[in-house]
Amino acid sequence: MAHRSPILLIDAPSLYFRAYFGIPESAARTADGTPVNAVRGFLDMLATLIRGRGADRMVCALDYDWRPAWRVELLPSYKAHRVAPQGGEVVPDTLSPQVPMILEVLDAVGITAVGAKGYEADDVLGTLSVTQPGPVEVVSGDRDLFQLVDDTRGVRLLYVGRGVAKLDDCDDAAVRARYGVSADRYADFAALRGDPSDGLPGVPGVGEKTAARLIERYGSIDGILAALDDSDSSFAPGLRTKLAGARDYLAVAPTVVRVALDVSLPELPTALPTAPADPERLLDLADRWNLAGSARRLVDALAARVDAA
Repeated sequence: MAHRSPILLIDAPSLYFRAYFGIPESAARTADGTPVNAVRGFLDMLATLIRGRGADRMVCALDYDWRPAWRVELLPSYKAHRVAPQGGEVVPDTLSPQVPMILEVLDAVGITAVGAKGYEADDVLGTLSVTQPGPVEVVSGDRDLFQLVDDTRGVRLLYVGRGVAKLDDCDDAAVRARYGVSADRYADFAALRGDPSDGLPGVPGVGEKTAARLIERYGSIDGILAALDDSDSSFAPGLRTKLAGARDYLAVAPTVVRVALDVSLPELPTALPTAPADPERLLDLADRWNLAGSARRLVDALAARVDAA
């Protein structure tokens, strides 16, 4: 049964990275000097979203595996430039300790956070977007998640490229206006175009406009590859050569780019609380980590839902 109020599916890594780089460390520290800028910023983002979207449910998705082996096996360049010399992801030294803090505060408040072994947060979000009753609002600054938009199921992307206060609320028409393809074809479009931030080379010489035209004409990368084998297809000679040269890449890239929709997840409590689940613990954490203001704004946002009901 559909809900009148949306569920907010939060791309937690996307938001806490954005919070970390958006707030100077000097502006948010504990008494002993430990930076908490990502924690404060993340909590404030949640408070803003809860107040602004009228949501009654929320889940924060986590990266249990930021570079899954099954994606790397298909495309070794996938996020390879982000691997630290000692292994693992390159993450600022002062951000890593803040992630457990965020999770502790979420637990004390009563907001669900979940990840899955062998999968990225994107895959958790994708699975929740097709299994949770709608309407669904996915919150992220990751372009790959445009592929989750689905008007028939009431799934929208709240794109935070300009910040949470200036959300781009995207349905299928918005995806088409931005990229020239429908949301269900975005993954193939993105594989053609490439994405240096994820180590996706794309097809050399094929930019966004050409990628959109190809997807609109042939429907998918499979359609493009089939047309390459048809001598009667009307590719420009140079474009045919570029696509043929990238055939091996095109055979695997869509699987790498596509978000998994079938991750095994436990039964999750999704209802937003109206008050902290463990108020004493929250007070202790807020005092220990100098988060009183952000914690209060989040608690007030939760309580405001009751007043508005």
